Amino acid sequence: MRFVTVQHNNEPFVGVVDSNESKILLLNPAEEARTGQKSFPASLLECIAMEEHFINQVNSLLEWVESRGKSDSFFIPLEAATLLAPIPRPSKNIFCVGKNYVEHAIEMGSAEDIPKHVMVFTKAPTTVIGPNGTILPHHDVTSQLDYEGELAVIIGKKGMAIKKEEALDYVFGYTIINDVTARDLQSRHKQFFIGKSLDTTCPMGPWIVHKSAVENPNDLTIETKVNGEVRQSSNTKNFIFPIEEVLAVLSAGMTLEPGDIIATGTPAGVGKGFKPPRFLQSGDQIDISIERIGTLVNKVGGNKAYDL
Repeated sequence: MRFVTVQHNNEPFVGVVDSNESKILLLNPAEEARTGQKSFPASLLECIAMEEHFINQVNSLLEWVESRGKSDSFFIPLEAATLLAPIPRPSKNIFCVGKNYVEHAIEMGSAEDIPKHVMVFTKAPTTVIGPNGTILPHHDVTSQLDYEGELAVIIGKKGMAIKKEEALDYVFGYTIINDVTARDLQSRHKQFFIGKSLDTTCPMGPWIVHKSAVENPNDLTIETKVNGEVRQSSNTKNFIFPIEEVLAVLSAGMTLEPGDIIATGTPAGVGKGFKPPRFLQSGDQIDISIERIGTLVNKVGGNKAYDL
């Protein structure tokens, strides 16, 4: 299942994209027709907090819709829909794993920069935008805006001191994140937070794919294109720290909660890694594709600092 947050008739709805990726079932309108009640929460974040009850309720609704035969009254065409980020406003900062691919660690410095322990920084919730949203160029504060295509993990149930062998049981699903970074700010402030937290620098989507559709998240091809040119091409099997280890480290003394978002690191090929560097410019389009997940597309805005 692919879960989306969609703007429809000026209201946000939680929906499920059909298997052909052609239309979206709006959950609450369909549920109201079935039971007389809008029993799903208004946000996907709240739905995820329902844990397995949410998935069971969705499965029951899908069976009912299918039993009605050909009925599109609860669907809207995907191509006509306005998709927001699956979780438009996270309840916490987004957790991000740094230097989780050997080649990326080297391109950002040298072999000495390959981490021996999981590196973690965060991005502010105000960074999040959806698919096809515009990335602000922030020319007033940075001249080194860069892209980073990443697989992101969405936590599905509360846990602390999670064991590696049980870690994937705590996952709800997966999405794509572009960890857009102001490299000059990242370098100037030494810690990553400011350079990683400019508004609109966390494009997310296009949806969350439930974990049942991803057999092994540690073996997915990932590719980033800028204006059609492949810049990053790798596979999550090249993680230094697989997802199970990341979740075990993060939860060793800190509680992970439903809806927490963890970006798992980016492969080699970021703009800073080129000689000379190839930073993002106004008008650039970034396409990030991950096997079994989909493609996240965003463009950089115009020349003014807040030109959308």
